[in-house]
Amino acid sequence: MPLDLACSKPNPPFQQRPLLPLPSMEFHRRQGKENSIERKGQKRKLEEDLDDDREIDLPSASAAGASAAALLCEVVAQVETLNDAFSWNEADRAAAKRATHVLAELAKNEEVVSVIVEGGAVPALVKHLQAPPLSDGDRSPKPFEHEVEKGSAFALGLLAVKPEHQQLIVDNGALPHLVDLLKRHKDGSSSRAVNSVIRRAADAITNLAHENSSIKTRVRLEGGIPPLVELLEFIDPKVQRAAAGALRTLAFKNDENKHQIVECNALPTLILMLRSEDAAIHYEAVGVIGNLVHSSPNIKKEVLLAGALQPVIGLLSSCCSESQREAALLLGQFAATDSDCKVHIVQRGAVRPLIEMLQSSDVQLREMSAFALGRLAQDTHNQAGIAHNGGLVPLLKLLDSKNGSLQHNAAFALYGLADNEDNVSDFIKVGGVQKLQDGEFIVQATKDCVAKTLKRLEEKIHGRVLNHLLYMMRVAEKTIQKRVALALAHLCSPEDQRTIFIDNSGLELLLGLLGSTILKQQLDGSIALYKLFNKAMTLSPVDGAPPSPTPQVYLGEQYVNNPTLSDVTFLVEGKRFYAHRICLLASSDAFRAMFDGGYREKDARDIEIPNIRWEVFEMMMRFIYTGSVDVTLDIAQDLLRAGDQYLLEGLKRLCEYTIAQDISLENVSSMYELSEAFHAMSLRHACILFILEQFDKLSARPGYSHLIHRIIPEIRNYFVKALTKPNPHNLRLEGVSRKFLVSN
Repeated sequence: MPLDLACSKPNPPFQQRPLLPLPSMEFHRRQGKENSIERKGQKRKLEEDLDDDREIDLPSASAAGASAAALLCEVVAQVETLNDAFSWNEADRAAAKRATHVLAELAKNEEVVSVIVEGGAVPALVKHLQAPPLSDGDRSPKPFEHEVEKGSAFALGLLAVKPEHQQLIVDNGALPHLVDLLKRHKDGSSSRAVNSVIRRAADAITNLAHENSSIKTRVRLEGGIPPLVELLEFIDPKVQRAAAGALRTLAFKNDENKHQIVECNALPTLILMLRSEDAAIHYEAVGVIGNLVHSSPNIKKEVLLAGALQPVIGLLSSCCSESQREAALLLGQFAATDSDCKVHIVQRGAVRPLIEMLQSSDVQLREMSAFALGRLAQDTHNQAGIAHNGGLVPLLKLLDSKNGSLQHNAAFALYGLADNEDNVSDFIKVGGVQKLQDGEFIVQATKDCVAKTLKRLEEKIHGRVLNHLLYMMRVAEKTIQKRVALALAHLCSPEDQRTIFIDNSGLELLLGLLGSTILKQQLDGSIALYKLFNKAMTLSPVDGAPPSPTPQVYLGEQYVNNPTLSDVTFLVEGKRFYAHRICLLASSDAFRAMFDGGYREKDARDIEIPNIRWEVFEMMMRFIYTGSVDVTLDIAQDLLRAGDQYLLEGLKRLCEYTIAQDISLENVSSMYELSEAFHAMSLRHACILFILEQFDKLSARPGYSHLIHRIIPEIRNYFVKALTKPNPHNLRLEGVSRKFLVSN
């Protein structure tokens, strides 16, 4: 399903396809998801009205309890009565009135509606939508005038609740008669019966046209729209509501109907109805306007020019949650018109009630208010106003919703708010970054929206925003300080890490979280430090092997254990290994001390090497002679020990790399001990990274707390070293600058 392209594009820096509310935010979603609710709601309204109008006793037998055969017999009997009683005879009129009410009472049970239709009720009821013919000149009072037609319209409206029966009713000629009933008041008569029959006719049209595009068109072609518009000004509020309900249905997804409703000058009356004290009236009126403006930019402009904006905003404070919901949705549609409209909506007081609605117990109300705020948040000034009025926290709470549409609309609104620099500190202060990172989002569109929101925040962490955050990290209460440090670990630029985490003690805040006794804080701290660790590695890698103080001499593979020109022999496991002093002297301080110092090996021809296996020694020598060697996991730890003993940092790094590939939850503790025993910094950092990355799994294992406390000092040392070490890239740039200045 395509996204609603009416939504304005987000502001730069994002130039890709704009983030938009889910399509479910529009009226077609409401009509789709709530159609069953609306249909049942209409039926309930008709039942309540019947209680007011009931003048005869209905059968005591329950339709639900009767057998299908008995029910069908009852229906057929009533149909026969209707077919035989089409006259002005008082007995016929009484019988017809009773029959229509019996059928209506049965039709309240949707489970038996098909049985009623099967029994032939539709043509009989349609027939009685019109009055029996009069003899010429007959002006005598008519028994049950309007009553039978009212009962027929009511029963047909209930039968039309089933979509499969709508066309049958229309095909039997119901629409022209229903349209005529809408005009019953035009003969000058005004009574409760006239009002009721008009209302029943409007309700029947509503149910017949519900989600049926062809019937909506037929109603227009039969001339049904003009009388419905006229009835919006009818003195009886029930008739007004019924007429508005019919227009609401006819306007949905039917452009021709929309235009005719507007051409019939319905807008002024509908806007007046928005201000009605009767919640049912303003609910229907805002629904009509909503369906009129949906996907109709020109009508939207006409509605705004007609003065709808303020009364719609007023409905946000209605006691009727349905009206509030419709008003919020309509404001969201208005907000897509242009930037001026967004500003006007906020200026006229919409923000506070919309934010209050975010905290309603009504899911749909929260959803529609989030939708409206998301549209309003596409304006820079509105973004600051929504956050200032307390919109951030309730929007963030909605991310926990299990309703995908509600969750997405909240995320979209937050995406808009993140575009304003004035909101970034508030976002971080209330824990918004962690909320965005920790959320479990139902649909991919929401995940994408959240990712872009975080990116938007990240791009604003500089200048005055960063200065404000650093100020908060120094003087705010401890909880906020920690939130700032956590957020900056994820969002800051690598170039700002020293300022944030060393100069302003952000590192200590993160380490404090890692060393906390609260598991959630430990997890947050570990994730932030892992992120920071990776950033620091790219900025200033400190794990490279230190350069040898003397130039390396690599004799090559062919001289490994070769007696040619050999001037020293090692005894390893009783076997001789031929070597060359010049190569060894250049390899490490250990061999230089051995041959140049005061050790007995200085002049010895044969030097015994204890505690090293032959294959380990041979591989170590191969590294000395060639500068590289393939280290396998089965020999890596022994070779690491040898490399440490003979101060071969390059060999140690190769071994550490191989060993690090084997780190697991089961062995990370022993691997860390190994790194400490042999001063294997690369392996130690790999263990720390693994611990931070796998913290959630590691925390479920015994002894993890002791391991965490062991690594905290090493993490501190690493960052102090990494973040205070001059960046080689910056040093090169400084050198170029000095050279340029000197030459000029």
